[in-house]
Amino acid sequence: MIDVYIVGIAMTVFGRHLERRLENLAAEALSAALEDANCNVEDIGIAFYAGITNGPLQGQISIPGQVVFSKIGVEGIPIYNVENACASGSSAFNLAVQSLRAGTTDVALALGAEKMNILDKVKAFAVFEGGWDVSRVQENYQTLVEMGQGVEVPPGSESDKPFSKFMEIYAAMCRLHMATYGTTQRQIAAVSAKNHTHSVHNRFSQFRQPYSIDEILAAPPVTYPITLPMCAPLSDGSAAAIVCTDEGLARIGADRGRCIKVAASVLKSFTHRGIDQPELAVGHLAARQAYEQAGLGPEDMQVAEGHDACAMGEILQAENLGFVPFGGGGPAAERGDFTIGGRIPINPSGGLESKGHPLGATGIGQLCELVTQLRGEAGKRQVEGARHAIQENGGGMLGVEEAAVAIHILSA
Repeated sequence: MIDVYIVGIAMTVFGRHLERRLENLAAEALSAALEDANCNVEDIGIAFYAGITNGPLQGQISIPGQVVFSKIGVEGIPIYNVENACASGSSAFNLAVQSLRAGTTDVALALGAEKMNILDKVKAFAVFEGGWDVSRVQENYQTLVEMGQGVEVPPGSESDKPFSKFMEIYAAMCRLHMATYGTTQRQIAAVSAKNHTHSVHNRFSQFRQPYSIDEILAAPPVTYPITLPMCAPLSDGSAAAIVCTDEGLARIGADRGRCIKVAASVLKSFTHRGIDQPELAVGHLAARQAYEQAGLGPEDMQVAEGHDACAMGEILQAENLGFVPFGGGGPAAERGDFTIGGRIPINPSGGLESKGHPLGATGIGQLCELVTQLRGEAGKRQVEGARHAIQENGGGMLGVEEAAVAIHILSA
């Protein structure tokens, strides 16, 4: 298999950028990635654009990539628009890697950009309603929410403010895990407190305020057992990655000492598995495939970025990635295993809960953090000795799991 390297990667600060245009955010990420790669936009042979909200929120239903790229100097080359819900950025990156391995070019670009913060918050949340089969909305909702049966919901534990239906689904997943394995609300809060603490030292993070576990538990409720700091916010932002083959590295004269190898790039879709079959979860199967592709195992990973649109997501993905047995994620989080300095640090960036979640940019933002870690440039959030890292990014819901999951393993 042809070796592929991340030669340049960058992201904007994720957050509320009401005064900035989408192309302005994209231009910042691209410019910084080009500088990081020490190359020019003319060196890029193919580009993949990830964006979800261009159509529903800005009205750019078609060709969003061509429109955005035309304003920031990328034109004349093949441009593909990639949509895979919250996994769009990682899917664009996966396609960039595949294009290099197919010999299409020797330098490829994956860029995600999103403007989610608008005055009509209800309209912004409605974007998430397209992340499942819209012809079977009530059936989808009923199937997923029923997962949470059997756990008593305390009175006053649901917000009267608008929030995404996906948080109700995450809450049902929480309650299923609680009923099946004995996971507690405090263990879920431990994930959130850890990620908010990690984000304090990440200048690209939307939120940089630390929270204790008790403060997370006392925060305004969303829907039991989820409280507000356990949820990813609406975010604006962009992230860009430039990947090369050996020929591309030689052509642009890249600094090989800062190049990070893409040891595995996997994208898988859901199956109609049973809710009592976690060993068949798409995230678990994708992780196993990625480990096989890289010739590595979970025991070889020193740092991870996982999809924590809700804190429960990190617990589920820690199990899917093989860091703990199924059911072991909650106790491990409470012990501090996933904290910087712990057995396997997860989301040293602060995760989606703190760093932010601008859908199309999210996956590339995760990869940006891992490259920073593997280069030893993460400062106060540095995971010492990190040589191998894994990223997990899911999107949408079908059946009882994510519709799409991307897994990438990176090696220094």
